[in-house]
Amino acid sequence: MVTKDWKLRATVRVETWASTVSDRMRGRKRDAGAGFVEYAGLMIIIAGIFTLIDQLGLDGLISGAIGDAVNQVIGGG
Repeated sequence: MVTKDWKLRATVRVETWASTVSDRMRGRKRDAGAGFVEYAGLMIIIAGIFTLIDQLGLDGLISGAIGDAVNQVIGGG
């Protein structure tokens, strides 16, 4: 009797989860995608990273490390 009750509760939970996922994908509460604010924030973060790399002089160090790694992979230099 305990096993049947457990299976019933598990089945109900799975059905509830599937219904919730389906509603969020196709229903009124679905996420329609990122808006302008999210894209602007992402661009600001990326620009900040590039500025930081340039100001610290890491651009040459990073490109050199990438070049060394590529040379090790292809067996050059």
